[in-house]
Amino acid sequence: MFLTYLRRELRRRRKAALVVASGLALGIALVIVVTSVSAGMKQAQARVLESLYGLGTDMTVTKAQEQPEEGEAPQRPRFRFDAGEEGEEQSDGRLMVQGFETLDADTVGKVAGQEGVADAVGGLSLVNLKISGSFERGEIGAAPGTGPGGGGSGRGGGEVRGGGADFGIESFTVYGTDVTEPALGPLTSSALTEGRAFTGGETNAEVAVVDHAYAQREDLAVGDEISVKGTEFEIVGIATADSGSAAADVYIPLRRAQTLSDAKDEITTVYVRAEDSQAIGAVKAAIQKNVAGTTVTTSEDLAATVAGSLSTASDLASGVGKWLSAVVLAAAFLVAGLLTSSAVSRRVREFGTLKALGWKSGRVTRQVVGEAVANGLLGGALGIALGLGGAYLITALSPGLTAELARGAGLSGGGRMAAGPGGGPGGGAGLAAQSIDIALTAPVALGTIGLAVGLAVAGGLVAGAFGGWRAARLRPADALRRVT
Repeated sequence: MFLTYLRRELRRRRKAALVVASGLALGIALVIVVTSVSAGMKQAQARVLESLYGLGTDMTVTKAQEQPEEGEAPQRPRFRFDAGEEGEEQSDGRLMVQGFETLDADTVGKVAGQEGVADAVGGLSLVNLKISGSFERGEIGAAPGTGPGGGGSGRGGGEVRGGGADFGIESFTVYGTDVTEPALGPLTSSALTEGRAFTGGETNAEVAVVDHAYAQREDLAVGDEISVKGTEFEIVGIATADSGSAAADVYIPLRRAQTLSDAKDEITTVYVRAEDSQAIGAVKAAIQKNVAGTTVTTSEDLAATVAGSLSTASDLASGVGKWLSAVVLAAAFLVAGLLTSSAVSRRVREFGTLKALGWKSGRVTRQVVGEAVANGLLGGALGIALGLGGAYLITALSPGLTAELARGAGLSGGGRMAAGPGGGPGGGAGLAAQSIDIALTAPVALGTIGLAVGLAVAGGLVAGAFGGWRAARLRPADALRRVT
């Protein structure tokens, strides 16, 4: 009887049911879209950090920043050239540690020995810098105001005209990677697209893997050679970064990098994988306590430094979007309740007659609540359809977002060299922000669908509560008054 009466009443009042369901559908659809966009933001942020960190890396350990002593000049590379013959080409090169801050190689073992650490591997981040050019001598002419007879100031000095120096700078970043640990470190965030990867026996070999973007810029291919501090390395592979820019232009075996840069048994970064992703905070605390002189940076720490449109959109989705969803959903619940209560008022004669025929107030209330829940489920179905359509549209359009991630404290081992005055390694401008373009997606999880169904039922119950309260107060006499 309940279902028969319910089906008949919903068919009779299709327009009213559709209005109530549409209001709930709008709020539910907005919740689905905002939730899916927020999930897409988290995925985009994870891809940004992955491109910096490397697959499977939970945290990095670097040397703690030390304040220079008073009067101590900051470390900068120095190049010296002789005057030489006029027009003679001169060049000088350096393979320098980025940031000039290194750790002892045995730090890797200390970190790996901490409770909760599954694996750790060291790396050495370098800059290969070459300056080349020539000097031109100037000509000494007569000083201004000096006549042919040599009169004038009497100092005998002339004015130097012309001459000067013309030098160019070539640089690229080099990363010394532990070839015995290929599953951890920044190279894992790039996919090998040509050639091969390092083998475990090439710890001291003169072989290199080159980033795809750098290879294109310099017209390099597998089998070519690249010079690193005067040593020729054979290019055995080309790697393409999964997203954004790579950690370095050229990757070489760690031991060779240490030898060429005069950084024997030194590293700049330790990449760490935790046994349990839920215990990263405890692992970080253990490393900071037991491995002195280090800075530990986790993905959560880095997430706070992400700027650009990705950060702005994430703030909107998590803040304004959620509040807007809550307001719209509350308004939809309220409107559904008022419409249901109004519908009950128009059915006074019907409900009064039913009570006169023996229906209890509870039965009338259950009937009204049942109709409202059915309307809510209908609104939920419409809302899920609209929400999935909106999420699919966002994913199909794939709006571009830009993430700017400062490569600074705690990550100097993976930073990239900035151009401009004073931008040498280790200087204040030496570590540039990395800009990464990300296509936004809006994945819809099963939990989001479950949330939508729950909201649909809740909306129906709220509307039913309004209408049921109104119906419960009706008396048979109310129906008789309407008839007369």
